Amino acid sequence: MLPEITGKTVYSSRYLHIEMFHLLNETDLETITLAEGLAKISRGVDYNVVRIATDKNSISFLHYPSFFEQPFPELIASWRVELAGAQSIRNRSYADSLNPPILHRKELLLPPEHKEIPKFQALTQAAEAIGLFDDPSKIGFRKQWERLITEKGYRLIDHEFVPFGNNLSETNENIVISSSDEIQRHLTALVRYGFSAPIQMLAKFGFLDSSRSIFDYGCGRGDDIRGLQENNIQVSGWDPYYAPDNQKQSANIVNLGFVINVIEDINERVEALQGAYTLAKELLVVSVMLANQYSARGKPFRDGVLTSRGTFQKYYTPNELKIFIEQHLNEESIPVAPGIFFVFKDKDTEQRFLVNRSRSRSNLLRAASQARRTPQPTRAEKDSARYAENQILLDTLWQQWLELGREPDKSEVSNLPQILEAFGSLPKALRFLRSQKDEAILETARKLRQDDLLVYFALAMFEKRKPYRHLESHLQRDIKAFFADYETAQLAARELLFQISQPELIDAACRRATSEGLGWYVEGESLQLHSGLVERLPPVLRVYIGCGAALYGDITSAGLVKIHIRSGKLTLMQFDDFLGKPLPRMTLRVKILFHRQEFHLFEYQGEFEPPYLYLKSRFMNEEMDSYTEQSAFDNQLDSLNLFDFSGYGPNPKEFDHTLNLARWEIDGMRLIRSRSIPDLDDPCGKYFTYRDFIECGETQARTGLPNLPIEADSYTALYELATNILDPVIDYFGMIKLTYGFCSPQLAKQIPGRIAPHLDQHAAHEKKRNGKFICERLGAACDFIVENEDMEEVVQWISENINFDRIYFYGMTRPIHVSWHYIPNYQITFLEILSTGKHVPRTTQINNKHNLLAKQFTKF
Repeated sequence: MLPEITGKTVYSSRYLHIEMFHLLNETDLETITLAEGLAKISRGVDYNVVRIATDKNSISFLHYPSFFEQPFPELIASWRVELAGAQSIRNRSYADSLNPPILHRKELLLPPEHKEIPKFQALTQAAEAIGLFDDPSKIGFRKQWERLITEKGYRLIDHEFVPFGNNLSETNENIVISSSDEIQRHLTALVRYGFSAPIQMLAKFGFLDSSRSIFDYGCGRGDDIRGLQENNIQVSGWDPYYAPDNQKQSANIVNLGFVINVIEDINERVEALQGAYTLAKELLVVSVMLANQYSARGKPFRDGVLTSRGTFQKYYTPNELKIFIEQHLNEESIPVAPGIFFVFKDKDTEQRFLVNRSRSRSNLLRAASQARRTPQPTRAEKDSARYAENQILLDTLWQQWLELGREPDKSEVSNLPQILEAFGSLPKALRFLRSQKDEAILETARKLRQDDLLVYFALAMFEKRKPYRHLESHLQRDIKAFFADYETAQLAARELLFQISQPELIDAACRRATSEGLGWYVEGESLQLHSGLVERLPPVLRVYIGCGAALYGDITSAGLVKIHIRSGKLTLMQFDDFLGKPLPRMTLRVKILFHRQEFHLFEYQGEFEPPYLYLKSRFMNEEMDSYTEQSAFDNQLDSLNLFDFSGYGPNPKEFDHTLNLARWEIDGMRLIRSRSIPDLDDPCGKYFTYRDFIECGETQARTGLPNLPIEADSYTALYELATNILDPVIDYFGMIKLTYGFCSPQLAKQIPGRIAPHLDQHAAHEKKRNGKFICERLGAACDFIVENEDMEEVVQWISENINFDRIYFYGMTRPIHVSWHYIPNYQITFLEILSTGKHVPRTTQINNKHNLLAKQFTKF
């Protein structure tokens, strides 16, 4: 039997690498092949990852060329094939994107036997330890991911996270140091603009709660100390160079951060480790620089290297550091992140840590202290010493060259004297610069600048501006470089202007734009995009929009621009807060009619309720600041499957009402579970109300107890139980009879016989007086029967068609117990009748939902 294929699940889709295809069933393979044919792409050539929707109605093909080489590979191209209804294909290229999507948890996409899985799993575990996955809305795109890694105090080298520790410098083969006194240890102290990695680990695991004092042993310039003081945490520090007069003092937590790796004398290294541990009352944190392929820079010295700045670095492997700590402290060390170990002196604290380490903690460090580091400029190739010597000068000239799209003239170069001094002449400097750069970049810059000029001249014709008697010198050089003469430029611009009246050309340009991530294309009808993206559109569309702006005015005040492909219209839409809200409301719509040379305004106010803009990320681009959060919100909203977003989507009242009934609410740029208590007579699924689950069962009817849940999450769990399990059962078998629903602590005391509130999930998310959950499993449960049905068949159908948590089967004519949990357990407990007549419970775990549950029920 083939193993169950799960892949990586995100919302309602599964991601699989093509190397897992041999494990797929025949139906899935046929569906993929059909979609490949529609998209006209080849497996392993155009794509290497597939995303399959749970309902199989859509398939996306994703191309990550560096899947195995990059730790978090970038998406280069994608095709989304809609298989339901009118089949359609959407293609998107990220080749020129400055912020492409990236892929995480690669090991989940590969077959179980793949040799790279251990390596990828180690990478994922390291990312989890650092806390990189704590907020999934910030990890989907390259810029945000790189920024997050830096903020956590790390850098990524190959498939390893390396902590920012001490300042590194370039190799100098001529280093000669005769004694340890000449080693400049203090030069390794970094100027930090955020908390160091070990301090962030303390925050992650809840140690920065103001109840513990901290001593920074080897505090360097004191950036961590200042940040902790801003957070009202008792902290002090000592450093042999920057704070030698401070006293070494005991504290609850001692941080030995990137200290022992800069000490060249092994005995001093041991003294520092033991001395720091002596000062710790509860916990010592030890962090070092890790060995990697870039670490051996400098001249070998003892067990490390000497850098060109006269500093020493000892690079550890994780195992080497663990041995070093445990050998000299005789205590167990616990790795918590790459290069960071905890050593507990207080064993009670250690036990609490080990129990709670899997629970996420809110970061207690204020965002104000999490400023970004300014990246250092990239150095040129080692063999380009001349470039390195004049880098700032050449980079300035290169930037000007790209902006002009042509070689700059002497009169246009601001730093010409310095250029002449370094290279003798401007042409020499340009030739040298061309030899060091990619010619394709220059060609792209040239094409972009030429397009800009064509748009400028075409719009001048549309607006019937009087031609200038004399063109300024800058523009004259542009015309000569790009068009040879002014007449040729005018002819090209006139041809471009005429193209806006040809729907087939507009349609082709819209298709091209959306394939580059510029807007949302509706087949043959329109392209909608944020106004900030207009300047990146193909020239014919920029002219199309520019003509509308000539009639109306500045379009930048509009949130959305809609190009009507066939009707010769342009629509501008304004919103109350386009970028700040996940669902902004439209306040003004302007429709511009070219053929009539007029425009119409429509304001949404009073009786005309401002509509929501749904799935806003469709009209944005991944390089926009709020795109990552908006995309995460839209994916979450769409995956609820509560709404039809075709056309303009539901009206606001309908949307708000449906979202509220489904126990969701909007919190900033996130969807969270409702924190409100619903009315008992509000619908709970399609067939019940909350009252049905609460006023349910013989004991509640006899006692008349209110039996009301206190926790808002209990109502949410009842809703999920009703919609995910009971509604499908009723749709298939007909109406059911509830015999036991929610059970409050008060009701549980009145129920005769043996019940297990701590196990049965009838208490949902209710808590005891001490604040702990009555049933730690959470979720919700009920008992029901389908009259005139064999309950064995009901259980069999549920096991094959529904994601359930637990089922207790008592016999074909008796009610069954069923529960829901967001991570289903697929566990069935049934009674087996022994030859003695005794009933013995047996539990079955369904490990493969794609295979039918074997007949294991004994009828009564």
